[in-house]
Amino acid sequence: MSCCDLAAAGQLGKAGIMASDCEPALNQAESRNPTLERYLGALREAKNDSEQFAALLLVTKAVKAGDIDAKTRRRIFDAVGFTFPNRLLTTKEAPDGCPDHVLRALGVALLACFCSDPELAAHPQVLNKIPILSTFLTARGDPDDAARRSMIDDAYQCLTAVAGTPRGPRHLIAGGTVSALCQAYLGHGYGFDQALALLVGLLAAAETQCWKEAEPDLLAVLRGLSEDFQKAEDASKFELCQLLPLFLPPTTVPPECLRDLQAGLARILGSKLSSWQRNPALKLAARLAHACGSDWIPAGSSGSKFLALLVNLACVEVRLALEETGTEVKEDVVTACYALMELGIQECTRCEQSLLKEPQKVQLVSVMKEAIGAVIHYLLQVGPEKQKEPFVFASVRILGAWLAEETSSLRKEVCQLLPFLVRYAKTLYEEAEEANDLSQQVATLAISPTTPGPTWPGDALRLLLPGWCHLTVEDGPREILIKEGAPSLLCKYFLQQWELTSPGHDTSVLPDSVEIGLQTCCHIFLNLVVTAPGLIKRDACFTSLMNTLMTSLPALVQQQGRLLLAANVATLGLLMARLLSTSPALQGTPASRGFFAAAILFLSQSHVARATPGSDQAVLALSPDYEGIWADLQELWFLGMQAFTGCVPLLPWLAPAALRSRWPQELLQLLSSVSPNSVKPEMVAAYQGVLVELARANRLCREAMRLQAGEETASHYRMAALEQCLSEP
Repeated sequence: MSCCDLAAAGQLGKAGIMASDCEPALNQAESRNPTLERYLGALREAKNDSEQFAALLLVTKAVKAGDIDAKTRRRIFDAVGFTFPNRLLTTKEAPDGCPDHVLRALGVALLACFCSDPELAAHPQVLNKIPILSTFLTARGDPDDAARRSMIDDAYQCLTAVAGTPRGPRHLIAGGTVSALCQAYLGHGYGFDQALALLVGLLAAAETQCWKEAEPDLLAVLRGLSEDFQKAEDASKFELCQLLPLFLPPTTVPPECLRDLQAGLARILGSKLSSWQRNPALKLAARLAHACGSDWIPAGSSGSKFLALLVNLACVEVRLALEETGTEVKEDVVTACYALMELGIQECTRCEQSLLKEPQKVQLVSVMKEAIGAVIHYLLQVGPEKQKEPFVFASVRILGAWLAEETSSLRKEVCQLLPFLVRYAKTLYEEAEEANDLSQQVATLAISPTTPGPTWPGDALRLLLPGWCHLTVEDGPREILIKEGAPSLLCKYFLQQWELTSPGHDTSVLPDSVEIGLQTCCHIFLNLVVTAPGLIKRDACFTSLMNTLMTSLPALVQQQGRLLLAANVATLGLLMARLLSTSPALQGTPASRGFFAAAILFLSQSHVARATPGSDQAVLALSPDYEGIWADLQELWFLGMQAFTGCVPLLPWLAPAALRSRWPQELLQLLSSVSPNSVKPEMVAAYQGVLVELARANRLCREAMRLQAGEETASHYRMAALEQCLSEP
């Protein structure tokens, strides 16, 4: 058989390829084409390669391109099988006068024909050819050789068919196809555009696995695309806007890519554009903001102007979409704009190293206020049937980000929306798994098929906690929250989240947002303790909360790295104990004794005596564990000292327990060992308050303090109340 005959036989693959673009012309091939039936019989009965070649050539001549349907294709496969194509792909000897790739080209053409059938595309005999097919994409040779081009097309046809099967992307990634596609694209040889298209599909289907297997190659493609994007002056830059989000890695984006992407976006967004040109650019910018925060925006005047432009464009888009009732909302674009607004909120509230100047911050806060007003307007119209839609979740998220920083403006509108927010948070809390799925849908809606960067919280309540913390300080919003049942919901939420940190759970894998959420809940409860003490006394949910605080604090104070959470729990528990002092649970039960022992541990270990060079007397200094977080801790510590002081006269068993812990003795010893000048007046007042109440409550405490030179120490620190108390019998 001649080389030309082999090439002709290869057209069988082309017939299979074109069949995917046409309706089958032969519904009953066997009845309408008896010649084909005869040739298929010859193909089945072929005894050697030469006879199979000849029969294939005859079948090719009997079937016109586009006239082969799925049934006929399957019958050809049944006649040929995989053995013959396998030999063609692996043979190293071609007929005289033929290039060495001709036999492989015919083998690939047959596979391409078979892969038109999804069942065959997932066949193990096709899957084990993935490494071989991948090598054809980057094979060197004459770029004008039609047979070589045909082989490359057929290889892409096979790989694309495999990618379309349920487990196909996994097999392609394991077979090295991602690296081969990257190299084929970067080489810009024949078929490189097909390589990019298949890469996009694989990244959309299995981003994490792709990056795990071929990170260096994918980064090389990202560098190439970013550079092309930065240089593009034609419509290709808008196409690249749509592609580039898929090629951003789940880890760090190379700095040179960030520079090119920012420069390209600055040129696009700084021009007058139609919506179809602007929207992909906004979505790319949102993806970068979500993945990198503001790190991709350069410092200086150009960067601040670019950021201000981004946020202004985003706010305008949000208002246009949400203020006009009846307008179809492009939810993916608006959600991307939310991400840019969130970036603006972060930069406007950043005190140090902000990209924005003060006048820019003032302007952006004003424009974001208008956009948030549009978001509130939209949410007020959301009915129960829409509450589980991802776009509603995204809208609540951006509102939560705004309320976390700003509650004084739009107060009337926010109060009007609060009942909806409580109901919405309760609905998603009660269906927690659905809420988590909504979070992933929001990420998909906003930016890309996968979620890079920090994980978005999976429940609406966590998004609203910071704002509610501010609002519970104000009378009007607090009354609405209480009326709508927010405190009870928050207690349930706190207890549920606390379970995640309890023994038996691996706290090392918990996101930081869980602990931050618990701390914010504590702050809200602290606000309620101070502003609505009657609620704490009458609502049973706070009794359950108190029981949890008491049983949890002893273990919590012993855990490294969780001192701030322990401070919140201890302080909240002490303040609540003062209100719930008549509760049976606080009458010297093991749980209550364990709680107060742990609270004393937290309060007593904050300061130590520290020697100073050149001085005989030590100074009062923060303990190492407290020093790094004292700015966040000190208010809780002082509040805890005050609350403990208030509990002493209400709980008769507490003073003897404190004496057994040796806290009053050790506190006096600490004060006597340091210079009085090193102890700030507010510290003196806090220490005196505790010592005075313990001395008044219990005679043994007074005696122990006297034995520790309490009167002398009180005199040195001008603690008149303590000195007087200890002088009495």
